[in-house]
Amino acid sequence: MEKERERKGKERKKDRQGFYRRGKDERTITEWWDRTVLETWDDGEWLQNFRMSKATFLNLCARLSPALQRQKTRMRIPLSVEKRVAIALWKLATSVCYRDVGNQFGVGRSTAGSVVLEVCRAIQRVLMRSMVNVGNNLADIVRGFEARGFPNCAGVVGTSHMPILCPPHQASEYVNTKGYYSMALQALVDHEGKFTHLSAGWPGQEGTLFMPGSMEIDGVSVPRVILGGPAYPLLPWLMVPYAEGLDETKEAFNATLSRCQEPLEEAFSRLKGRWRCLTGRNDCAVENLPRLISACCVLHNICEEKGEAYEEKWETESTHLKVTKITSSNIA
Repeated sequence: MEKERERKGKERKKDRQGFYRRGKDERTITEWWDRTVLETWDDGEWLQNFRMSKATFLNLCARLSPALQRQKTRMRIPLSVEKRVAIALWKLATSVCYRDVGNQFGVGRSTAGSVVLEVCRAIQRVLMRSMVNVGNNLADIVRGFEARGFPNCAGVVGTSHMPILCPPHQASEYVNTKGYYSMALQALVDHEGKFTHLSAGWPGQEGTLFMPGSMEIDGVSVPRVILGGPAYPLLPWLMVPYAEGLDETKEAFNATLSRCQEPLEEAFSRLKGRWRCLTGRNDCAVENLPRLISACCVLHNICEEKGEAYEEKWETESTHLKVTKITSSNIA
């Protein structure tokens, strides 16, 4: 009898530490991941649940492995890199809470939360510099925007708001013009809708966004520029639409600029469509949100680079989710 009580006490301790899911057979949970997901799911099921094919997922795990690998100890066997990454992607791709994510993978709520942040931190540290930059593609980017009608353009800049729960401190600073709590993402996007520079919840990165340069058009030296919306100021390197005194020439300019902004709009739409955690009221702590948002942007670029399919219904579902969550928040 005493041994039985001791055994149950150890099981409860394990559960509080987040090793196993409460009330479920550990083997059943392990088999769902090890046997069902890893061995039987096809690419369609991987895409629906993790927003990428199995091949892209395994490639991502291999790149993050040095930062996520944990040593085995006598106390426990650590979660595999693949399971850690899967937990993070499941959270990012859905609007469910950490408890539901933990239940899905047989870990505790706190463990799920820790794993998501660990993976986002690893993505930011290992992949940000290589995946979110202009790199050697500047000439292609300039040609891409020139094909849309704007010469010597290195990208389009814009801002999108991510709904969040009411912060415990300085909440008024997070209320946007539409009246709900959010964190802003400012991003520079290339002609293919991939992010080349980010600023989320903190001051922008230091240094230049792209190599300065100019080109001659009809005998006039024109500096390399980026394009912005009406909320941005007109600067020598930042072109914005005309707001008043419009004539045929200015309207044509505005139309061209609007056409060049399409990759930015599509990038934000796909970002939120793939990673629904950015459309519901995010339950991540405010201080961790910039890392989570940045990780989603890196994953967006990976999916775009690998040619992963994007389903239009995701955008509709994410929009509906955003409206529902914000409305319920305002009612509350």
